Amino acid sequence: MEINRPDVLATLTAAFERYERALVTNDVKVLDTLFWNSPHTVRYGAGENLHGFDAIAAFRASRPGAGLDRTITSQVLTTFGDSFGTASMTFTRAGSDAIGRQSQTWVKFAEGWRVTAAHVSTMKRGT
Repeated sequence: MEINRPDVLATLTAAFERYERALVTNDVKVLDTLFWNSPHTVRYGAGENLHGFDAIAAFRASRPGAGLDRTITSQVLTTFGDSFGTASMTFTRAGSDAIGRQSQTWVKFAEGWRVTAAHVSTMKRGT
């Protein structure tokens, strides 16, 4: 199995960057598109545990769209073969003393890369 084959990594990176743009601009339609539409999809957030695409989409639709800007401070994307990858990153937000952490599992389906599992959490800086 090839890890980080350049052409595969490039397509996962593009999908991840599309996700990030949609997240900070609250483009719910694109965010929904990038999550696997399945009852098996999972997203654990800072204050919610969401099981299934419908729960994730409902959360996104009801979440306020302000204050989503963030600065990525580290990022690691890894592909395994041509249809599986992970994305791990840390981020900060202006005015916050927290470091955000995000991890995603991506699978490449016929329609493209989709997040099948995600986790977002925060921790205090310096810990």
